[in-house]
Amino acid sequence: MPYQFTVSPDFGPNQLAGWHIFNTWLQRQLDTDIHFETYDSFEAQRQAIDEDNVDIIYANPYDASFLVREKGFVAAATPQKPDETTIAVLVDSPVQEIEALTPGSKIAQTNDPDISMMGMLMLEPANLNAGNTTAIHQDSYIQVAKALIQGKADIGFFLSEAFDELSSLVKSQLRPLVSSDIQIVSHALLIGPKLADRKEELTNKLTSMDADPQDKSLLQSLGFEKWAPMDEDEMEFMIDLIEALAA
Repeated sequence: MPYQFTVSPDFGPNQLAGWHIFNTWLQRQLDTDIHFETYDSFEAQRQAIDEDNVDIIYANPYDASFLVREKGFVAAATPQKPDETTIAVLVDSPVQEIEALTPGSKIAQTNDPDISMMGMLMLEPANLNAGNTTAIHQDSYIQVAKALIQGKADIGFFLSEAFDELSSLVKSQLRPLVSSDIQIVSHALLIGPKLADRKEELTNKLTSMDADPQDKSLLQSLGFEKWAPMDEDEMEFMIDLIEALAA
């Protein structure tokens, strides 16, 4: 049976081909069969994780807690590209600051847990919470943008990178209201117990990718400049921070 590799469903659609190529790179570097599987939702991916059907995952920070503390995964590397959240409105919205938002606001968002959590924290200056707002769940950040443009929502939560990657036509109709700047929360490549003994080997191969022109091009197709090692203490600190923010 091949090992199973997947990536957090919040990756951009223009990166899918890059992840397929990265899976081929992984197989070549580890000299083993690895099957690349994508999931349409965070719920479907978490079910696969819960059923032990994932061995390697490019995971979002929120899911890292469950993967590391409940499933025995360890971090092989991080792209050192922080996950930030952007709250956006229509370009002609009268709302110019968070404090101007009112109870009853409709929020377009995906099921990306860390972005939803950060977005709600960023609404606290307006005294908004899950009890006095309405969440309108969308399958992708493109759909979040469409919900705003079509007037179905007052504000939208975006992974900042996903907002930046929207087409110029779509972005011209939206306006960022505020963006987070935490800097220390990021996705990471995690490996499960079946591959734990190859962590050091994989970390070394990942962190040397940027030294090879062809591998560097692959990294850029994923939106990365380079991988960096991520030790246990760094991962635990990030998990503790996420859990503290969620409390």
